[in-house]
Amino acid sequence: MQTDRTGHRYPLDTPRWRGEDGSPLAVEPGPGLTREQVDSSVRSQWRYAAALPLAVPPVSLGEGCTPLLTREFDGLPVHLKPEWFNPTGSFKDRGSTVMVSVLKAQGVGAILEDSSGNGGSSVAAYAAAAGITATILAPASTSPAKIQQSRAHGATVELVPGDRQATADEAVRRAATTRYASHNWHPFFLQGTKLLAYEIWEDLGFTAPDAVLLPCGAGSLVLGCRTGFDELVAAGAIPRAPRLLVAQPEHCAPLVRKFHAQPHRDPLPTIAEGTAIARPVRAAEVLDAVRATGGDMVAVPEGAIGPATLELARTGLYAEPTSAQVLPALRAFRRRGSLREDDRVVAVLTGSALKAADAVAALMVQDVPSVRSSPQS
Repeated sequence: MQTDRTGHRYPLDTPRWRGEDGSPLAVEPGPGLTREQVDSSVRSQWRYAAALPLAVPPVSLGEGCTPLLTREFDGLPVHLKPEWFNPTGSFKDRGSTVMVSVLKAQGVGAILEDSSGNGGSSVAAYAAAAGITATILAPASTSPAKIQQSRAHGATVELVPGDRQATADEAVRRAATTRYASHNWHPFFLQGTKLLAYEIWEDLGFTAPDAVLLPCGAGSLVLGCRTGFDELVAAGAIPRAPRLLVAQPEHCAPLVRKFHAQPHRDPLPTIAEGTAIARPVRAAEVLDAVRATGGDMVAVPEGAIGPATLELARTGLYAEPTSAQVLPALRAFRRRGSLREDDRVVAVLTGSALKAADAVAALMVQDVPSVRSSPQS
């Protein structure tokens, strides 16, 4: 079953994107799985299909099974999960594959999505694979490469004036006439992102890290990781869930400010466009997830994100600025004691800098001598 914030329950096979009370839906926690239930013959995240609440034919492009790399920064070893190895270049494919598979099984023929880029291109790709018509709404300021990708997959892309929130508001208005397949609202998108937790567990020899570091806009990765690791605890596969450490850009950090009980600030433009969500629809759930795991949140100064992008690139990791904010966040968490030297930490790099070519080109012309001479650690 799936529930809204009032506790009202809805059948899993009913196509819904929110509850009668207007709140987001969540699928009730599952029993998890053990290592014996992982289908190692499947070379995608569908190897963990036994952890999903509905059995549906997969609409898959080979998502998941991304590498786990090890780097050292300032003497701290870190496992990095580069999610651009997913088919459309970002972690969003983890949620899209499950959401679109369910929508196709429910007989949905046309969908609407709103996105600052990666979510739209991902939904467009999986809709194309499923034979579903897709319309993508995106802010007019979205990186051209992301818009081009959505259109190449056959989706209709409409650019909306204003900030990211204006696009989300327009999508909700249109949801009255078109099936809304929002990566921020749809409950089965989170069922896809929770499989990242299962994959990290398998990557680490069927053990859990001490902490997972994530960039956050609306929080689908945060909520997915909480769900997945909690299910692994319920299955007896791990003794406890890792701490969730969350980064947002200081120019748009509504969740961080709520977490630390700081006054509201109106958002400003940020190079980390994928996390520029002024009013996350699942804010309460994201904050609860971080607190429940003993985690922490940090706002990354805008001036630190560009240098971090180039610093990662000079270790061979071409992460978009949205992802690169985890590097200054890592250092901030270590300074404040939220990360210890002996912690085993996994940091997720959510998308490729190929999606943000213009932003990276602008960084390259700036004088950043500290980055140009920076070693890996």
